[in-house]
Amino acid sequence: MGSQAITDTEFQLLIGQRAQTLLGLASYLSNCQKTRDVMTRPFIGELHSQSMQIEELLDTYDARNNCRWCPFRALTAALKLFSDVSYELVHIEHALPSYRLLPIEQDFVRETEQALGFTGDVLLRAAKEIIVRARQLDLPIPSENLREESYSEQLPPGRLPRDCGIRRTGTASETVTMLATAFLNLAADSSDVRAASRAKPEEYACYVSDSVSEEKLRNLELRFHNLQSLYDTFVSGTEVEKLDTDLPVLRGHISVVFHLLRTATSLAHYYERHATKRPCETPTRLEPVVEPRALLETLMSYSVTHISLYLGCAEHLCQEMLKRYAEVGRIDVCVPRYRGFHVRPSTLIAKLVLHYGSEVHMELNGESYDASSALELFRANEKINAQKRRWLAAEICRLKLATEGLIEKDFRAAVRDVVLALAEHSKLILYEQPLQLPDEPASKEGTLLEKVMDEMARLLALGKIDVDTELTATFVGDKRVLADITLLAECGYGEDNFGNNIPLPKKLVYLRR
Repeated sequence: MGSQAITDTEFQLLIGQRAQTLLGLASYLSNCQKTRDVMTRPFIGELHSQSMQIEELLDTYDARNNCRWCPFRALTAALKLFSDVSYELVHIEHALPSYRLLPIEQDFVRETEQALGFTGDVLLRAAKEIIVRARQLDLPIPSENLREESYSEQLPPGRLPRDCGIRRTGTASETVTMLATAFLNLAADSSDVRAASRAKPEEYACYVSDSVSEEKLRNLELRFHNLQSLYDTFVSGTEVEKLDTDLPVLRGHISVVFHLLRTATSLAHYYERHATKRPCETPTRLEPVVEPRALLETLMSYSVTHISLYLGCAEHLCQEMLKRYAEVGRIDVCVPRYRGFHVRPSTLIAKLVLHYGSEVHMELNGESYDASSALELFRANEKINAQKRRWLAAEICRLKLATEGLIEKDFRAAVRDVVLALAEHSKLILYEQPLQLPDEPASKEGTLLEKVMDEMARLLALGKIDVDTELTATFVGDKRVLADITLLAECGYGEDNFGNNIPLPKKLVYLRR
């Protein structure tokens, strides 16, 4: 269209012609006695379509940056966004019977109705104000009323029979594993949203600017949409879906989370883009159609809260499904090189196992440990350190590093000589340099060799030295979990040889959240 300016008269004529249907819908809505009665899919669908078209036309002519037209454009944007959110809420209402959702503590039906009441009130105020603004702009308002029956939605009960042929697909195990694992990973990636569901009202604004921003919500929305598409492509209408009755339940939870994310993304967008920005100062400036606190309340207490609740329900469902189809295997992996199964690697392993909800045990030196418990794994260090102490003693004796001929030698010098000799043979890792030794031995009784052994054991326990031995542990459990444990072990359990954090593979990033 170039940089040529359009006259206000030309633009007024254009919008007056193109906005007739939108203004007719707004006039119809503003004159309704009960807003809820017209919140049907035919009406709000048409309202969204028309407002979207007019907003695009206004943006084509840069109306958002024109003081005369930007208020009209802002009202059009409000009608577009809140009709879209309303459509999602009405969709949820109609789809609830088919979703087969697991029970939650809150009354989802009632709270969906309340959220729809909020969006309906916003649409009503926007409709009234856009009519006022249209008159100020000398835009013609349609005189004829819309026929109410054109937008009613009288739905007879029942559903069509399912008489399409059942498709054949892969095994139930493969299908369930694919979907349940994908959902669990997405649930882990939604940790910020789930944390935000516990926020207090005075914290809402902080959360929206960080963990539940439009950008983060939109990313999750797209990923849940992809997961729903994955289900519909590979599972819907198949033998596997008919055999495992939990699959349609999972599909319902994927869908409701997706639609709730769509409402959350739109509400966060409006809060960030419109509700918190100062409108153009004009003599006829209208009051905002959305009160920011009410907007935040709907976003956080309805959308975010129910996303978290249904993620939690389906997370447990997926873990139970994976248990049913678990293929048990065994793997041997190296023990963490830095101080064995201390807090960090033990926590990562336990978090990994709990993520899948499967039973996994670690076997080490004849004992079994529950891999879902960091404290259980940490307890294995007793065995590991005992083995390291025995190895140290054997090496000291083999290399004749503390013989009785050195009985008169200074104790601290004897220990230092042993440490340096073992380090030279690449048998020892020094974590403290220079190594600080006590003036007195750990034990005053016994031979020099025994005193040196005791002191080496003390340095090992204090984490000042470590033994570079190739110890292995065996994990037994679901092969899918074992695959992730193998990957974790291959990257040093998330730390280098000196206990510093290192990046995890992309597949395991959920462990850092």
